[in-house]
Amino acid sequence: MLSDHFQNGVETAKLMWSRIPATEEEEVGEVGPSRKGNGSTVESLDYEVVENFAYREEQAKRGKLYMGYAVLVKWFLALLIGIGTGLAAVFINLSVENFAGWKFSLTFQIIQKSYFAGFLVYILINLVLVLSSVYIITCFAPAASGSGIPEIKGYLNGIDTHGILLFRTLIGKIFGSIGSVGGGLALGKEGPLVHIGACIASLLGQGGSTKYHLRSRWLQVFSSERDRRDLVTCGCAAGVAAAFRAPVGGVLFALEEVTSWWRSQLMWRVFFTSAIVAVVVRTAMGWCKDGNCGHFGAGGFIIWDISGGQEDYSFEELLPMAVIGVIGGLLGALFNQLTLYMTHWRRNYLHKKGIRVKIIEACLISVITSAISFGLPLFRRCTPCPEADANSGIECPQAPGMFGNYVNFYCQNNKEYNDLATIFFNTQDDAIRNLFSAKTAHEFSAQSLLTFLVMFYTLAVVTFGTAVPAGQFVPGIMIGSTYGRLVGMFVVSFYKKLNIEEGTYALLGAASFLGGSMRMTVSLCVIMVEITNNLKLLPLIMLVLLISKAVGDAFNEGLYEEQARLRAIPLLESRPKYQMRYMTAKEACGNQNVVYFPRVVKVADIVSILRSNDHNGFPVVDHARSGETLVIGLILRSHLLVLLQSKVDFQHSPLPCDSRGDLLPIRHNLSEFVKPVSSKGISLHDIHFTPDDLEMYIDLAPFLNPSPYVVPEDMSLTKVYNLFRQLGLRHLLVVPRPARVIGMITRKDLILEDNDDPTAVELQSTSVRGTQSNHRVIKRKGDAQQPLLDGLL
Repeated sequence: MLSDHFQNGVETAKLMWSRIPATEEEEVGEVGPSRKGNGSTVESLDYEVVENFAYREEQAKRGKLYMGYAVLVKWFLALLIGIGTGLAAVFINLSVENFAGWKFSLTFQIIQKSYFAGFLVYILINLVLVLSSVYIITCFAPAASGSGIPEIKGYLNGIDTHGILLFRTLIGKIFGSIGSVGGGLALGKEGPLVHIGACIASLLGQGGSTKYHLRSRWLQVFSSERDRRDLVTCGCAAGVAAAFRAPVGGVLFALEEVTSWWRSQLMWRVFFTSAIVAVVVRTAMGWCKDGNCGHFGAGGFIIWDISGGQEDYSFEELLPMAVIGVIGGLLGALFNQLTLYMTHWRRNYLHKKGIRVKIIEACLISVITSAISFGLPLFRRCTPCPEADANSGIECPQAPGMFGNYVNFYCQNNKEYNDLATIFFNTQDDAIRNLFSAKTAHEFSAQSLLTFLVMFYTLAVVTFGTAVPAGQFVPGIMIGSTYGRLVGMFVVSFYKKLNIEEGTYALLGAASFLGGSMRMTVSLCVIMVEITNNLKLLPLIMLVLLISKAVGDAFNEGLYEEQARLRAIPLLESRPKYQMRYMTAKEACGNQNVVYFPRVVKVADIVSILRSNDHNGFPVVDHARSGETLVIGLILRSHLLVLLQSKVDFQHSPLPCDSRGDLLPIRHNLSEFVKPVSSKGISLHDIHFTPDDLEMYIDLAPFLNPSPYVVPEDMSLTKVYNLFRQLGLRHLLVVPRPARVIGMITRKDLILEDNDDPTAVELQSTSVRGTQSNHRVIKRKGDAQQPLLDGLL
């Protein structure tokens, strides 16, 4: 009977393996990320509001009641994002802790009889968990691989990587994180939680998932990319708040690390979302205190509480603390460079061999990691337990089957513990808690800490970039706290002061490595204070962060910037390059031939131009009565595809509608022009044209953006860069220097009058009154004539 079940299992495994594509060419298009014709997997986002006739007509139908409803829905969505992200984090934490708890408990029980049997069971459990994770990612949700932070940072910077915000990506991220972290790999779940929060926010913003028939019409209020951008920002903050149980740190992380555009109204919603996450997580922690969470135990809102540690520090300790900052900067910069080389090799060589290679690679790393974490403590001699301290509340050794401080692993005496197993043979959270712990002087030997540092650092470098969800926060804390504790041991032995705690130096080491690798300062400082519950160490954390960031910046860029560049995500950094101040907008355009449309264009010409290039925006020109060619607006490729697909705007006459005495026809609503999130949208290959269709004409005037942003040709590229980035533009027209000035707008022209609606400030993209006020200003000053187009940025 048992052999039959084993044989059936082997046959099932063979069948699943045979269905996995062996090479990249065999992958189904639905599995991999969608690619454009030029092979690129990224696309710019349109954060600019297209104020065409369809937009203005729809705005005219919306009154104060709708504006109030929109504000209410924004706050309600912020509430749902906080609840959803908090529940996802709780589910992941409970699953990881319970899988790890069952794994360690079972292993400890088996090694009481046979260490070899326990070793096999330990490896097998980890292998199954990692295999489930990599199978989900490679065969179901490829966009869920990695941390997701570079892609989300790119999205908020104006770059959409296809597939990163889909429903299947959310599911793959959740269950993939459980398998990879629970399987003991040298990675964390905190980075993926940022991606999970962004996915939840995006799905709520578009009303759910169309493919899986999970949609709600009353949530489909916000159709513009800038509204989705605000929601995704809330989701990023919620992810950090849920991962570290640090709501304020989540807000600052979104502000400092991922967003390129910020405003006060968004700050309030992000803060509200993070507060909701804190409430949800705290409620779950309270529920776990009753023993309802299995191996998760009582839990706690503070992850690594060291409030009972070192009370004060002396001036003499500042020098070794500064040394910790230097070490963090050096090791962090080295980590970034090594992971960059490894990821580059994987993407260009190893992973091109197909999905099966990705699965084999992850499983092989899982086996190596398990063998190291189980095998290395066996070569370490056990250490006698220190004298019992009733105030510490720490038992030495831990009871059989338990894990935490003072783990009895392969020790002959019941009053001994294995210090290397206390770090290696533990969950990462428990290992960090052990390294941060106070009143545990001499718990670890320098040899064990150095061994763990070298091995875990190597494993973290090798594991980063595999086809599983992977965060680098917790591995960075593990690495930093290890060498920080080493420095703390040296300081204790050198100064011979009783009030110095090695755990304090472990905390500073963790902060220094994260600062040297990720180059965060303010948000990371607040996160470290929130997760350790020790405000007295704030000045020291600030010191080591500043030093580590300065040292790391001398060698390379931050981890997320390096990975974004490797993934071909063209991020616009906060500051333009120095040489841009010597260049003009015209020089940046080069000698490009701008492709443009006349106002009334033949359908055959539109189809030909769309097929011949991949441009996403086209200027539209018209001829004035004087014969001068004027730029009247900008038409988007996605809007042209909507017009071609519907065919309701085709006309036989090559004359504009208004010249024939007809009113400009509006046969579309605004929602038809909205591109689905992280998808290709309409493709020209999916539209069928008859010969009669190709001979028809379209008047583009009702659908173009009549007021695109323009710059003079001699504007410095530095000013162009700042304008482009701060406004979140996708296209910027370059025109010759205007011949005359017809008006000037000052600050007073842009201030709303007393009788204008104050809520218009909140809804600039959807407000009728605010738009009308601006139109009155423009009408009072006059309407500028746009000369012939010179270039397109």
